[in-house]
Parts: sequence; structure tokens; C-alpha cells
Amino acid sequence: MSDLRYPIGPFKKEDNLTPQRRNEFIEEIAGAPAKLRAAVRGLNDKQLDTPYREGGWSLRQVVHHVPDSHLNAYIRLKWTLTENEPSIKAYNEKLWAELHEARTAPVEISLALLEAVHQRWVLQWRALKPEDFARNFRHPEHGLRSLDWLLCLYAWHGRHHTAHITSLRDRMGWD
Repeated sequence: MSDLRYPIGPFKKEDNLTPQRRNEFIEEIAGAPAKLRAAVRGLNDKQLDTPYREGGWSLRQVVHHVPDSHLNAYIRLKWTLTENEPSIKAYNEKLWAELHEARTAPVEISLALLEAVHQRWVLQWRALKPEDFARNFRHPEHGLRSLDWLLCLYAWHGRHHTAHITSLRDRMGWD
């Protein structure tokens, strides 16, 4: 792996999603909390406080980042379903990851939060009609984006950060 920032490669939006492909992404999102939990199982505090790459976040910060991000995405989904092309607010993930709780809190807190958020989020994703996936929101950095884009991004996002952890475990020989 040449770029440790992108252990599964950078995000690439798939175009013209079929209902089957959407369901696959929804199932990825449904399974993401269990995969993240498995990735950190058995790690001690010293290991959790190890950056996944030089200059990168610690594994603990990665774990806390995932529900921060997915909570924002869940709210973006709800805004997009209830408003006409809402303008959403971005957040500074780098600064959030430097907050005290993101650097020190037990990972179990965020793992439990992620499980709860994903249960609600997946219920809503599964309830969408095919035409709902074309609904749009305005992102301050990415411009006009559809719910198809959001679905693809967050299926990738869960895998991406889980791979940060599993790839470090592999490199360090942490079984």
C-alpha cells in the first residue's frame, strides 16, 4: 500500500446506481459498526493511541471520528428528505479530532454511539423510494450532491477508516 491515507483507495462515486447496488451499499453501512468494533477488539490503550500513519490520527481518534462523521451524514439525509435542496453545514473534522474527548475517551462510547446511529440511519435508507435517491443538498465544499452520492460516500467511509485500523494492525503484527 503506497498511500497509507487511503488504504482502500480514494473515494470514487459510482454513477447510475441500480436498486441492487444501493441495497449493497445500505448493507455495508449496516455492517460497518460491527466491522469497526472487530478492528479494535483486543487493542490496549497504547495501541489505540498509536497513529495509523506518521502525522495521522491515532486509532482512538479514528474510532471517535467515524460516529462524528456519520451523525452529520444522518442529519444531512434527514434534511435532504424534508427540505428542498438544503444547504448543509460542514464541520472541521481535524479540529474535532483534536478535542479532549476525541483524544482520550474510551472507544466503547463511540462504538455504541455508532451502532445506535446506524440502526436509525439504515432504517431510513431502507425506507427510501428509488426517486428519493436523486434528491439533492448543497455542500459548502462539494456543491450540489445527491443522496446517491451520500450513500456511496458513507459506504466507502466506513470501510476506509476500518482499513486504517486493520492495516496498522497488520503492519505492526497486532493479532
